[in-house]
Amino acid sequence: MVKQIALAFLVSIQFLVVVPPPAHAYLDPGSGSMVFQLLLGGVAGAIVIARYYWHRLRRLFGFPEQE
Repeated sequence: MVKQIALAFLVSIQFLVVVPPPAHAYLDPGSGSMVFQLLLGGVAGAIVIARYYWHRLRRLFGFPEQE
């Protein structure tokens, strides 16, 4: 009896996790472009930082110094 109750509890919890309720939210077309711009800005920032610290990164990974 206890196993059946535990199994029913686990199945109901799994159902609640797998089947989310409706969100009732709206994403306008500008939201996608904003996320895209954030990603591009992050990549551009990472490239700038990598170029700024290029010699330190090369030393960190064991490459010889170039003059």
